[in-house]
Amino acid sequence: MSFTAAEIPIQTGKTAIVTGSNTGIGFAIAEALANKGARVLLACRDGNKAAEAARKIEGGREQGGEVEYLHLDLSNIASVREAAETAAKEQRIDLLINNAGVMMPPFSTATAGCELQFAVNHLGHFAFTSLLLDKLAEQDGARIVMQSSLAHRRGDIDFDNLDGSKGYDKGQFYNQSKLANLLFANELDRRLRAKGSDTIALACHPGVAATELMRHIKGEKIFAPIVGTVLNDPEQGALPALQAATDPAANGGDYYGPYGLLEVRGKSSGRAIQTKRARDKDLARRLWDKSIELTGVDPDLPPA
Repeated sequence: MSFTAAEIPIQTGKTAIVTGSNTGIGFAIAEALANKGARVLLACRDGNKAAEAARKIEGGREQGGEVEYLHLDLSNIASVREAAETAAKEQRIDLLINNAGVMMPPFSTATAGCELQFAVNHLGHFAFTSLLLDKLAEQDGARIVMQSSLAHRRGDIDFDNLDGSKGYDKGQFYNQSKLANLLFANELDRRLRAKGSDTIALACHPGVAATELMRHIKGEKIFAPIVGTVLNDPEQGALPALQAATDPAANGGDYYGPYGLLEVRGKSSGRAIQTKRARDKDLARRLWDKSIELTGVDPDLPPA
């Protein structure tokens, strides 16, 4: 049975943070939550684009959910710390949806000299989430959702080349970052359970959807419209994250994705397929420790 936007429970009184929510799937996630009455913080790098997104959401929303901008540059740990400090001043945070990402850009580095995709897609979210764990813990049943990808299936973590100094293949580094997202979600939920926390961590993937994330792909202007017609649009791509964030039947450690065409298209159907590597507890623990070392942020959660 598929999950649709109509099945999202009323979110009035709840506060959600959605990273990368000024466009594409993140915008669709934020819009759907606001339409159900949630207060939504658009956690984005570009304030002008976030303001425009907020105007669009507020102009068409069905319920009374507020929408505000939260400046967040996931490539900059100082910005991540500042954003978390600002967010922690909210009366409550019920949902943290870590959706933002970069895909196959030209080579550059960010946090601790790491390659940009790993730094933004994983390390930035690792630090941001870790800094907000205490705030999330104030609400019973708070949820953390990590946006992974089908690309995780081709990924591995090359701990000896996180800075790209031994070679940069933009596709391999993207796959690595999305595997890291899934490893982090799984390890985070295990550690939250070990602590006896009411907060849960889940993961999802959108299938293949036409969004601005594809802008660095050669031939994107030709390929994106085809994807949008044949596969998923941003609204469909948002459904797995929305199911993970709001479905009363969701459990910590769940992984959601589309049901059709090898999980490439369709509405969210519930649990998606994780690779054996994504479920590797030893690899997840090693990534956890390395992430603390690289970001200087410790979630302070016991091993599972």
